[in-house]
Amino acid sequence: MKHSKSDVRCKFSALPELRFDDQQLTSFSGLIVFQQLFSDLDLRRRVSRCFEHRAASPIFSTTSIAILLIVGMLLGYRRLRDVQYFQNDPLVLRVLGVRRMPTQSTISRQLSALDDRSIGLFELLQQRLVLDALEREQLSRITLDFDGSVLGTYRHAEGVASGYNSKKKGQRSYYPLNCTVAQTGQVLAVLHRSGNVHDSNGAEQFIRQCVQIVKNTCPQVVIETRMDGAFFSEAIIRALDELDVQYTISIPFERYLSIKCYIEERRRWRSMRGNDSFFEKQISLKSWSIPRHRFIFVRQHCNVQRKEPLQLDLFQPHDFNYQYKAVVTNKTTSAANTVEYHEGRGTQEGIFAELKSQMALGYVPSNSWNANKLYLLCNVFAHNLTRELQMQHKERDRTTTTKRPALWKFTQIGTLRKRIIQRAGRLLRPQGILTLSMAANDAVRDEIMQYIPSSYQPAAS
Repeated sequence: MKHSKSDVRCKFSALPELRFDDQQLTSFSGLIVFQQLFSDLDLRRRVSRCFEHRAASPIFSTTSIAILLIVGMLLGYRRLRDVQYFQNDPLVLRVLGVRRMPTQSTISRQLSALDDRSIGLFELLQQRLVLDALEREQLSRITLDFDGSVLGTYRHAEGVASGYNSKKKGQRSYYPLNCTVAQTGQVLAVLHRSGNVHDSNGAEQFIRQCVQIVKNTCPQVVIETRMDGAFFSEAIIRALDELDVQYTISIPFERYLSIKCYIEERRRWRSMRGNDSFFEKQISLKSWSIPRHRFIFVRQHCNVQRKEPLQLDLFQPHDFNYQYKAVVTNKTTSAANTVEYHEGRGTQEGIFAELKSQMALGYVPSNSWNANKLYLLCNVFAHNLTRELQMQHKERDRTTTTKRPALWKFTQIGTLRKRIIQRAGRLLRPQGILTLSMAANDAVRDEIMQYIPSSYQPAAS
């Protein structure tokens, strides 16, 4: 349908007068889908049980503070003082179950007063929600990936220390070890650590705990894991063998020169895929007391540009060199499938990137160890809830493949904010019925109604 120029164009010169009234307006209408999710999970009651042993606050409970942090991260806020920007939003207040929002000082005091037992119970609840999802989905195979992530800060917070940081050398940091589930894209558990520790610090016990809780929940499932070279050690390999876990672990050549010799002495390599080639060997390192294991050595062609002055030819000359890598595994699949499976652990970096860029994982809010740990767990909690929301209301998009990607094509929280959460609305009571009124937009309506029970019908516009 064509329109005339006068129907489309119009000049506006006057600025409207500004008024700030309490008209029950909300900037986060899409938060209603998380309100429904909180109700389905009985989240408030379960969180309150984590803090019921503590003396109850006369006004703001620790439960309200914890849920406030989770909701704030879902909305896209990072700092504690950002609460002032949504403290009067009526829908946020309804989700939190309060009439008034706590101030930054109140939140800080509540966080600083947390004890170890409260943190431990909250951590178990965060794990329980992930385990419930695994049990509900009845997966035949669960892939656990382990890796650390640097959380830098300029604070002199409790437990921070200067460790390895390639981007900001010498910066104080925490260095938590994370366990993620490849099939659901969720974080199962976090080991909070100072920033000056090696990746493997406390890793063996942490790995045992993660594997055991998954086994207790899903006793018939096949558990497998992937790790980088920092976890290559006799103790961890022995632990994984005892737990009957299928694993692949990268091998650091700089720590084991004898492994490098196997590559230098090798003359015949078998073709694997493209220009890659490989060979296998059953090896037991001299310093180890465990039996031989399957080592897969891979070499890849790489083009290295010459740094010398170049002649003006029609092309740039290249040297064809090789890059090498090695993996130890107890898997019995082909070398190509085993290596491809191991390379799939890179999807974990996408989870960390989303947590840092779109949540608030990289922010350290307090000088207290327990307060910072709870804040970290709330980050993980909020991320897992976005995954849980989509798993409950969407069908699986993928089947299990060699690289073990997530079974759902998850929408990131940043996209969910733009599409549905950050939508203006107004709370009304026509004929005494509480109603959330939003602008008429078919795309927004269809997106929101994906996450609302089918029994719930929107009012006719």
